[in-house]
Amino acid sequence: MSSYYSRSPPPLQHPVPTHPAFIPEPPSTPGPGSPPQGYHRYQPQPHIPDFAAWGMNDSTAQFGMQLGQSAVAAGHEYVQKNFGGFIPLSNLKHHFNVSNSYVIKKLQILLFPWRHRPWSRRVRRSEAGHTEWQPPRDDVNSPDLYIPLMAFVTYILISALQTGLQDRFHPQILGASASRALVVLLLDFLFVKGGCYLLNVQSSSQVTDLVAYGGYKFVGVILTLLTGLVNPSRTIYLLVFSYAFAANAFFLLRSLRSVVLPDLSSTTTPVTVSHAQRKRRITFLFLEAVMQVVYMGILIRV
Repeated sequence: MSSYYSRSPPPLQHPVPTHPAFIPEPPSTPGPGSPPQGYHRYQPQPHIPDFAAWGMNDSTAQFGMQLGQSAVAAGHEYVQKNFGGFIPLSNLKHHFNVSNSYVIKKLQILLFPWRHRPWSRRVRRSEAGHTEWQPPRDDVNSPDLYIPLMAFVTYILISALQTGLQDRFHPQILGASASRALVVLLLDFLFVKGGCYLLNVQSSSQVTDLVAYGGYKFVGVILTLLTGLVNPSRTIYLLVFSYAFAANAFFLLRSLRSVVLPDLSSTTTPVTVSHAQRKRRITFLFLEAVMQVVYMGILIRV
């Protein structure tokens, strides 16, 4: 018994692996701009609608897509052919090329025009070698369509707000205000365009220039309507309206001068004007300035 307990236990033996140990090497570090080794960059596939689910085969679907593209191209060509002469669509980008600094300076000129000078527009030479007006971003005297469009929308909203504060609001007020504003713009445009035609004014100004000059009156109208929101006395209200009218009239006198009486040093089409023609054109400018009191008087009646 003693000899049995005196034996030491057999030593432990670890199992010997039957397969050779293999440790894969880590992938090399990819360089900048290259995808990691062993990975593929995900590239989204364009979504192709399943026309078969709609009961159409591939040939019918392709024919329909080609027909739609042809219709869009034909519509674009029709607009360019029929409306491109009256509304130069390619010229809209030029009139919306504005910046924040331009908008601020332009509003200052519209509200305080007698502090601004000079009023002549700047010209530049295009890549084709022709002279053209600089965009509003580079010339504060250049007309734009951004401010008139934003003022047009703001006028409609303020008109609705004023009627709401007076418990007279109705959804038709929005349409009525927009229609009134468009009619005033159209009458002003036709008056200026007709006067230029009768006076044989040969100017390089586009239709969009005249629309922009006519739309600047909404800034003074908005100022008058905002004054009416605080319920001032009638005297103060009339003083604000008179100031807005005078500022807009003076601005048009100086701005439209480049259209009616183009300066030889700052125009793309130099022309000569006789003394009699110059006198008639100046009279037309003053008449256009006086007509602003009628247009603005119609717009403030909401």
